[in-house]
Amino acid sequence: MPELDFTAVRPYADHLGDGLVQMSFTLPVPYSLAARRAALALAVEMGFEDPEVVHYQQLTDGYTYFVMYGRCIQTVDFASMQGEGFDIEYMSEDEIEHYALTHIGRPIVVVGASTGSDTHSVGIDAMLNLKGYHGHHGLEGYRCFQTYNLGSQVPNSLLLAKAIEVGADAILVSQTVTQQNLHIANLTELVEMVEAEGLRGRMVLACGGPRVTGELAKELGYDAGFSKGTEPQHLATFIVRELAARSESGRSARLESGESSPAARSAPA
Repeated sequence: MPELDFTAVRPYADHLGDGLVQMSFTLPVPYSLAARRAALALAVEMGFEDPEVVHYQQLTDGYTYFVMYGRCIQTVDFASMQGEGFDIEYMSEDEIEHYALTHIGRPIVVVGASTGSDTHSVGIDAMLNLKGYHGHHGLEGYRCFQTYNLGSQVPNSLLLAKAIEVGADAILVSQTVTQQNLHIANLTELVEMVEAEGLRGRMVLACGGPRVTGELAKELGYDAGFSKGTEPQHLATFIVRELAARSESGRSARLESGESSPAARSAPA
């Protein structure tokens, strides 16, 4: 097998570097030979070489579905995407428990919900409920977490009120309904409400959903975003590490300012 150049990676199908891609889409045009020609022309405009329609059919009057192959000539520099910030080593459940006990030493309070008009609770249930996802416990199954799953269609105001009531360390938001970018408006509203309460620095904010990315989450003001393929231990790893880092940062800041620890201040003379 030839050595792979990680600075110029393209899709693989029959042999390394062939660039073959399978794609499917629907065009709002009547099923016809003209529709097939339109799909081929569109694939060329998308940058594919040697496009081929392998299947097309009428979905309903005026709509045609296509399955196509095409050769992608573009490459991506995978080498530049490795390293710090991209490759995250996740801990196992036992490692998370030990890390939390060592670095935090108290129950971590987490409140989560599917907010706004979103009726889908499968995402937040997978992360929080005991049964979890893909054979991994949700945060409810960890000794180091105290979890509150408020379910679906929860107003941001109610989610925040519950977080304040229980002294939450982290708020988790699941967003599955994304038509017309409803998830962006809803996620933004929660951040603004947390900031208005002066709690942004105290709480870890994380969101997840099919169209959520880490980049989008941080752009909206969250600490992290999780999408497809996320398992409960991925989220748990992030939370315990983030809280430990904040605790250490606060401790260092107190030492630099000459402020004594709470224990020292309360000790008798």
